[in-house]
Amino acid sequence: MELSFSPPSSLGISALNTHRNTSSHQPNIPIKPTSKSFDLFFKSSKPFPSSTEIYSLKRSSKLAPNRHYRRNPIWACSQAGAAGSDPILNKISDFKDACWRFLRPHTIRGTALGSTALVARALIENTNLIKWSLMLKAFSGLFALICGNGYIVGINQIYDIGIDKVNKPYLPIAAGDLSVQSAWLLVIFFAVAGVLIVGLNFGPFITSLYCLGLFLGTIYSVPPLRFKRFPVIAFLIIATVRGFLLNFGVYHATRAALGLPFEWSSPVAFITTFVTLFALVIAITKDLPDVEGDRKYNISTLATKLGVRNIAFLGSGLLLVNYVGAVLAAIYMPQDFSRSLMIPAHTILALSLVFQMWVLEQANYTKEAISGFYRFIWNLFYAEYIIFPFI
Repeated sequence: MELSFSPPSSLGISALNTHRNTSSHQPNIPIKPTSKSFDLFFKSSKPFPSSTEIYSLKRSSKLAPNRHYRRNPIWACSQAGAAGSDPILNKISDFKDACWRFLRPHTIRGTALGSTALVARALIENTNLIKWSLMLKAFSGLFALICGNGYIVGINQIYDIGIDKVNKPYLPIAAGDLSVQSAWLLVIFFAVAGVLIVGLNFGPFITSLYCLGLFLGTIYSVPPLRFKRFPVIAFLIIATVRGFLLNFGVYHATRAALGLPFEWSSPVAFITTFVTLFALVIAITKDLPDVEGDRKYNISTLATKLGVRNIAFLGSGLLLVNYVGAVLAAIYMPQDFSRSLMIPAHTILALSLVFQMWVLEQANYTKEAISGFYRFIWNLFYAEYIIFPFI
């Protein structure tokens, strides 16, 4: 979907022209918004941008260098600040932006929401054991999880540069905004920092689970194994890391920090099962926007084998099974779940999924519609963790 910006009104143009006529001695300096400013704005409003949006913004700024835009005080100040800014500060800002994109923000949101929800649930179940002294430990654990997430998505980008230039040209390595050497330094830092934090704070068992997650993320992307080439193994790895290991590990670590032995509660068993199946759906549908590049580089996925439409229906069907299971759990286990929240919340989420599938069908499975559908799947994932502590 092309993004365009409407020109100023004719009244505004007339006023500008009148001003120029009466002040002809002033130089004609066109005001041109930088594409980078708009890129940052749209990144903040979506989990991740589509390549079409980014290149249309860059192209529009290059093809119309003399187009005049209406000035406002905020915009004028930002332009003045950019004109007089230090090149070193600009490089630092660019590097920071590239690192943020390198981390794949939509995956960080899932990791942060998931870990926060599991910790909140453990605290709700044991309110008498809450200690403010544990806050530092909790934040260090969250940082370690973000490091692990950064390592896994980072190592994948290092070995997928060619594919990403076709499927995800906005990623920093594929776009040339981050060198391979810098990417290697970042993933090494993420791995070492994460293992050290977990090892010093959470004991050998949680450390072993953390290292297992890093190992699975490595063999998923790195040759010669590179299990992402094999759809079934790839799905199982993603579901294990993002589904089981994250939920079980965080809940286990939280109970240990509270001085409690590990034991499953019905809500935690529910969310672990629910999210593991959900992670499987993410693993299946993540290849939908990437069919073009996967075919070009002979990457075998279910989407390239069975077709986009069939995989979209398969993923939606599995999610609907998840939602039906959630409603049934609330009906038959009222002592463990809040019916007043579980039933309406999951019914609404299921209906919204059906509607989104209808939208995708009406759009005839264009690349933009497929990317929107995949973003919606992640939004459903976030929503589940948001309501989980209260079920």
